[in-house]
Amino acid sequence: MQKSPRSNRHQVLRKLLVAARDRAGLTQTQLGELIDEHQSFVSKTEIGERRLGVVEFIALTDAMGTDPIKILRAVRKEKP
Repeated sequence: MQKSPRSNRHQVLRKLLVAARDRAGLTQTQLGELIDEHQSFVSKTEIGERRLGVVEFIALTDAMGTDPIKILRAVRKEKP
């Protein structure tokens, strides 16, 4: 199992999270405020410098009003 933030699945996850934030009309700063984190937390997550835990992932998707299961299904379809 590839754990690199550069793996196909991780790249897809990051792109989907950025797209979800854009659809929600949120800046990185606004999203950070909604989850009680700094803008840099969101930025580092989106560029792959930081990996998300499950609870953090759910907090992000809840704040953006997106379905975490839908994102996970899309990531799962990617080659590892």
